[in-house]
Amino acid sequence: MRIGELSDRTSTSRRLLRYYEEQGLIVSTRCANGYRSYDEPAVDRVVQVRGLLDAGLPTRIIKQILPCLDKPRVIHFPDATPEMLATLEVERDRMSRRIDCLTRNRDAVDEYLATVRETAAPVASGPSGA
Repeated sequence: MRIGELSDRTSTSRRLLRYYEEQGLIVSTRCANGYRSYDEPAVDRVVQVRGLLDAGLPTRIIKQILPCLDKPRVIHFPDATPEMLATLEVERDRMSRRIDCLTRNRDAVDEYLATVRETAAPVASGPSGA
């Protein structure tokens, strides 16, 4: 698929896709006319990259952990420094706290919706014109 389709399917600007490619986060092949061509797995890869960026990871770390997201997994990091591992641990812990917060917020919204629906149900199904 061309960059426009990948952009549409992932809701990611073409400029950002070019940046991802420049950073080595996604890859394309070039057609004879010079246009970029992406394979189907690029859609999932862009979604993964965006999710990791949203979680606060920098592109340099995302590039290193992307192989861990592929299956079959072949994990080999000859350049994994103690600093990088410490950074990943900090980011993992931050993500866990964010997940906990999001889970609490989701549960609160669920509780609110359930309460509103319970309260509104008798009114909506009550006798009309009485």
